[in-house]
Amino acid sequence: MNRLHKIAYLLLLGTFSVFVATVQSQSDDSTAVSATLDALHENAAKADGKAYFALFTEDAVFLGTDATERWSVAEFKKYAMARFDAGTGWTYHNSSRYIYLSEDKKTAWFDETLTNENYGDCRGSGVLVKTGDAWKIAQYNLTIPIPNDLARKVVTMIREQEKKLP
Repeated sequence: MNRLHKIAYLLLLGTFSVFVATVQSQSDDSTAVSATLDALHENAAKADGKAYFALFTEDAVFLGTDATERWSVAEFKKYAMARFDAGTGWTYHNSSRYIYLSEDKKTAWFDETLTNENYGDCRGSGVLVKTGDAWKIAQYNLTIPIPNDLARKVVTMIREQEKKLP
């Protein structure tokens, strides 16, 4: 191997090493984000409010399934802690999750498919931010996907209900 080949080989090896390190870093962050979301669902199921809300940023927003449910973390905590303190949580089982990271690895966004005994198939999506070594939830959005074939019927039902409200 001549000198030019050796230099090219070393450059290629160095580039590959940087690529592997980048992929590993993304993998580590994705794993940490996923662990945060898993802990969120586990703590809700155990009605462990202290551990549950430790996973949110101070200015987080929780969007629930009802159109009126846009809660600051403080508002959501007031609602949820009453349930958690009574020993009642909620259980969602994750069946798929997609995680995306910003280029600077300080922000992650996700979407996940969940199953709940009462609500059936649901979708969670949101944003996490890296604070120190921990990933914290800045926004969580829980929805109930409606099949397109049913959407107009559901919209009609919602409009009828809205007409009855004061």
